[in-house]
Amino acid sequence: MSAWAIVLIILGILILVSLCLSVRIVRQATAVVVERLGKYRKTLDTGVHLILPFIDRTSKPISLKEIVADFKPQPVITKDNVTMQIDTVVYFQITDAKLYTYGVEQPIKAIENLTATTLRNIVGELELDQTLTSRDTVNTKMRVILDEATDPWGIKINRVELKNILPPKDIQDAMDKQMKAERERREQILRAEGEKKSSILVAEGEKQAKILRAEAEKTAKILAAEAQKEALIAVAEGESKAIDMINSAQPDAAYITLQGFEALKKLADGQSTKIIVPSDIQNVAGLFTSIAEVIKSDSNIAKQNKKQIEDVK
Repeated sequence: MSAWAIVLIILGILILVSLCLSVRIVRQATAVVVERLGKYRKTLDTGVHLILPFIDRTSKPISLKEIVADFKPQPVITKDNVTMQIDTVVYFQITDAKLYTYGVEQPIKAIENLTATTLRNIVGELELDQTLTSRDTVNTKMRVILDEATDPWGIKINRVELKNILPPKDIQDAMDKQMKAERERREQILRAEGEKKSSILVAEGEKQAKILRAEAEKTAKILAAEAQKEALIAVAEGESKAIDMINSAQPDAAYITLQGFEALKKLADGQSTKIIVPSDIQNVAGLFTSIAEVIKSDSNIAKQNKKQIEDVK
């Protein structure tokens, strides 16, 4: 093999190696920074790219996906001098590979330190109870501050969450006792409210029962009075009709005598009835006359009762 053949083979190998080194494939959701002779040249996006071998140098692929950083708990002092341990979770995303590469040394470490100092500043203005109940407020303030601070680094802070808030043991025990007392107080209030409602319902039931009983008694008395009224009316009408029939029939002396004896028998049964008998008891005519007067008097009384009943109607 001649020298020219060897040179051609070497040149072919060098050209093949150069072609391999000049081709750079960038994967999806990543970016690559290219430096030419130590100076920033460009940023390679997703796809196939050609660079100058031995002159251009590429960085490691930089992920553009959202990254979750879970930082260890940090000691924080509240406004009322309570020291607690708070750990945070930061969700961020690299938006500019150039700024991320040249903006700050160790970006993740820088974000962790910035999160700790920001958390101390915000919680230091709050008391313990406010810190425990204002997580959303603290998260929002931290996100805004961190996003503004990391913008020159090509980083976008999407969310910041307080993962755990751990107060001291004695404070936690006191909080547990307070919560237990609060639950007992609520239980007593609910029990008292239930007893109150129950008493009200019982009283309402008794009231309604008394009203219904009173209405029933009233209705019964009205019905009894109506029935007595109807009975009196029926008796009076019957006596009136009987007297009218007797008068229209023009009874003889024997019938009047018989009715007179019957009337005397009824009068004798009364407690306060006075009977006037003629002095001449043997004078039957006078006795008949007295009986006729009694019957006539009963007729007049029956008519008066009928008239009073009609007036009542």
